[in-house]
Amino acid sequence: MQKEVWIDMDPVMANDHLAICKQIAEELSCPLSMVTGYTLLKKTIDARSKKQIIIKLKLQAFINEPVQSRQLIIPNYRSVKNVKQQVIIIGCGPAGLFAALTLIEQGIKPIIIERGKQVRERRRDLAVLNQKGMLNADSNYCFGEGGAGTYSDGKLFTRSNKRGDTNKILSYFVHFGAPENILFDAHPHIGTNKLPQIISNMRAYIEQCGGEILFNTKLIDLHLEKNTIRSIVTNTGEEISGSAYLLATGHSARDIYELLAKKNILIVAKPLALGVRIEHPQKIIDDMQYHGDREKYAACIPPASYSIVEQVNQRGVFSFCMCPGGIIALASTQLNELVINGWSPSKRNNPFANSGMVVSLTVSDMHLYLKENKDKLCNNHIPFINNDHPLLSMAFQSCVEQRAYQLGGGNFVAPAQRLVDYCNHKTSNNLPDCSYIPGLQSANLHDILPPVVATALKDALLQLSKNKKQYFTNEAVMVATESRTSSPVRIPRNDLTGSHIQIANLFPCGEGAGYAGGIMSAAMDGEYIATKIVGHLSVN
Repeated sequence: MQKEVWIDMDPVMANDHLAICKQIAEELSCPLSMVTGYTLLKKTIDARSKKQIIIKLKLQAFINEPVQSRQLIIPNYRSVKNVKQQVIIIGCGPAGLFAALTLIEQGIKPIIIERGKQVRERRRDLAVLNQKGMLNADSNYCFGEGGAGTYSDGKLFTRSNKRGDTNKILSYFVHFGAPENILFDAHPHIGTNKLPQIISNMRAYIEQCGGEILFNTKLIDLHLEKNTIRSIVTNTGEEISGSAYLLATGHSARDIYELLAKKNILIVAKPLALGVRIEHPQKIIDDMQYHGDREKYAACIPPASYSIVEQVNQRGVFSFCMCPGGIIALASTQLNELVINGWSPSKRNNPFANSGMVVSLTVSDMHLYLKENKDKLCNNHIPFINNDHPLLSMAFQSCVEQRAYQLGGGNFVAPAQRLVDYCNHKTSNNLPDCSYIPGLQSANLHDILPPVVATALKDALLQLSKNKKQYFTNEAVMVATESRTSSPVRIPRNDLTGSHIQIANLFPCGEGAGYAGGIMSAAMDGEYIATKIVGHLSVN
């Protein structure tokens, strides 16, 4: 007999097999001798009580029968090397990779073109960027094999199950080398140090099946014929054609958005969230979340994280991409613009905790900002002031990022301010140690952030000071700008066919098309759209 059961355990005892079996027996009112074992289905940490940290375990208990090993869903190998029907995938992030795996399973050959480099070569460009401020616009934290998530943490938590099977995606990650704990941890995380090898393993599998991946290959033009794409042109001068085209470029491929707009292919500006990244000493967050018990259970519980949502005058202010034991990373994709993000290694053992803290903005908010700052805009942004321009949100992002770069003093040094000083409109006399490698420059972030963002952020932090007093400290530093939380455009697609509403064989996909946010949802959207392409090809 098998039974699903939830049990609560002390953090130390939660790692003790016999103690867990005893708890199962007590929960099911059966003798311990009948409990032959269990499989862990879900593990969460409950630190809400100040008296005791509790580990909640969801288990598949085996009663008087042999324990069955966990069954993984694994890719269904098929050779597509000599298959004539091929789909062109633009972008080698999670959406593109999982779309390719799905197409292979359906007997269709994927050809992925990726503007950046293979994951190992990409690491060298990141080192040069961080240490010397030399940016490769096609190989950085956002572009290259594996997409933005590869060197930006590998968080696998998602609340979205609408378009896919999260267990299948996680199982595939395990199959390609991820640790099994991602299958049951409430907030699964691989780590920037481990994810590159997993991505390399995926690539090797796709190529072994006969799929192709072309690196340093960027889409620069589309040849259209009526309502279809006849072929695409790349920076190598090659013209490539396929039965369908899956667009999965990620949220920072501005040149692709400009190309679509130039070709009169419908895209629309969408709302954004923008703000800063806040870094605390990890111990402050541990004490805040674990009530001072972190040292007691250091071997049993991970560094603490947090999730914050505040409402300020009906506007959302929320934490984003929280990285315990993490690093603030330089995520710019263009010269003279400053973008930051965060990541953690698998052990999350760095001394700082960082998180984005961002403010929700409407397209009207961004239009008003551009209009009021018209005299300060660079020439290439002036056309976007029109309220219905599809690239308006993108122009807004760029303007704020340029302002941050200027006030940081150049070379990707980031403007920063202590948290309490920010709320008091005081430029900090000095700044605390920080994980951001290119360095910090003291500045008043109210001079960088749009007023609607700066005010909402200050008010939210003041609200937080009432119930999270440890969070509200000048030991925390705020660093600008966290501006790439999502795509600045949505590329509309037909709900029934998955294709663009104008172009029958163009399939917008993933975060860059405005349909995902993070590795898991992008991977699921890649699978979802790949199945739509299979349906499209079967009737054409």
